[in-house]
Amino acid sequence: MRLLLRWFIIFIALIVAGWLVPGISVHGTTSAWVAYAIMALVLGLVNVFIKPLLKLFSCGLIAVTFGLFLIVINAFVLWLSAWICTNFLGIGIEVTLWGAVLGSIIVSLVTWLLDRFVPDKEK
Repeated sequence: MRLLLRWFIIFIALIVAGWLVPGISVHGTTSAWVAYAIMALVLGLVNVFIKPLLKLFSCGLIAVTFGLFLIVINAFVLWLSAWICTNFLGIGIEVTLWGAVLGSIIVSLVTWLLDRFVPDKEK
């Protein structure tokens, strides 16, 4: 249940980012709802498997920039998720460079905000 809730939170965050950021767009025959739902799944998987490695290999840059390099990592993860969706899954999601940067900030903020309403443990 917790994983489904986390997926839904990422899905909502992607919709908000796609609505606010002109550099994030869905094109092709895929519905925007379906595209964002699949991208939320891909983004969750990339966050679990690839993002920790990026943090590990760039921990020096993260320390030197007082954590601001995490914005670059988040932007790369968002762009990579869109690239995987477009090239391997055939879902047309386009994320520009500045769209990835601004979108990653919005996704992080919306996810953080919605996580405040989710209990830590299931009862």
